[in-house]
Amino acid sequence: MNPKQRETLGRMAEEVRRELTGNILPFWLKTADPDRGGFYGQITGCGELRPDAPRASVLNMRLLWTFAAAYRVLGDPALREAAQRAKQYIERHFMDPQYGGVYWSVDARGEALDTKKQIYSQGFAIYGMSEYYRATGDTSALECAKALFESVEEHAYDGVAGGYWEALGRDWSEIGDVRLSDKDANERKSMNTHLHILEPYTNLYRVWKEPRLAARIRELIEIFCTRIVDPHTGHFNLFFGDDWEVRSSAFSYGHDIEGSWLLHEAALELGDEALLRRVEPVVRRLAEAAAEGLQEDGSIICEHDPKRGTTDRDRHWWPQAESVIGYLNLFQHFGDDEALQRSEAAWRYIDDKIIDHQGGEWFWSIRADGTPNRDDDKAGPWKCSYHNSRMCLEVIERTEKMCGL
Repeated sequence: MNPKQRETLGRMAEEVRRELTGNILPFWLKTADPDRGGFYGQITGCGELRPDAPRASVLNMRLLWTFAAAYRVLGDPALREAAQRAKQYIERHFMDPQYGGVYWSVDARGEALDTKKQIYSQGFAIYGMSEYYRATGDTSALECAKALFESVEEHAYDGVAGGYWEALGRDWSEIGDVRLSDKDANERKSMNTHLHILEPYTNLYRVWKEPRLAARIRELIEIFCTRIVDPHTGHFNLFFGDDWEVRSSAFSYGHDIEGSWLLHEAALELGDEALLRRVEPVVRRLAEAAAEGLQEDGSIICEHDPKRGTTDRDRHWWPQAESVIGYLNLFQHFGDDEALQRSEAAWRYIDDKIIDHQGGEWFWSIRADGTPNRDDDKAGPWKCSYHNSRMCLEVIERTEKMCGL
């Protein structure tokens, strides 16, 4: 590493630490509900609190992960307290005492609202609980993560073609509508759910070296390399039939770059050199495919569908954050100086456009015309603390490792 690269890394680490501790975490700490426990379910893009909004499992599991991971890295007792608050609320209100797993949503009083078992959400529950154990040593969180793993494996694993079903009913029975959101295709397998099973399984493996878990991670890596990554374009395909027939034509640039480093992280955690040699070319190709969405200002656009001839040129908050990590990962492991430049440029765009320096947190997106999107949430089922706080923590930890700080 040359002096200029070291200077760039040091500056980025200092700036993202300031963003994390001075903006992101304070915003989310203030969303704690003092009357009903847990955290409020919605804050609009204009900053209006909706105290009676339903509470989504994804938001709550991601808050648990955020506060636990931030406590592990920063050591602030207030973060441990917030993580404990999130854990207790999840245990009391989201865990299904009859069938296992977690509900999709509860109302503002904590009563079960949508009881389906979206596998994506089970994954984030594993992610949050395993991180809480990493941060605190609380064995009850580890046991919860293990139980969730067993439920997913028992009910959602496809023993014929491999991979995982998208969603099931409360009792793990088949349901007709398995979509994660209204914009998704109603297909029984998706890239997104598999990516966010690989991610928590990797985190759980850090603290539980279970051979069955290692085998599933290895199988997921293989599925990504042979089924999900398009061999012609290098992009992720997004939706699939039961036997992995492709049922979509769009590219999601943010998922491409996020997936590149999560796939690499999983292979690194397994510690298999032969597997790494197989995965690393895929990692680099995904990152280059994502770079098709990079813009001159350092941002990355949302999505392109070549079949329909449509492009979503909005700059959503989360692909910007994933671009910082994904290209930093390429620099860290492959010495790619252009990737470091891309990572820094993405951070500069975030600091200049995406962060709401007056109202706190980040805007949902910057529209294609350059204006901030205030119509979509600051906090809600999909807008949460996970992508941006993780970006900050990854930059801090990776920089410490690379620079020996």
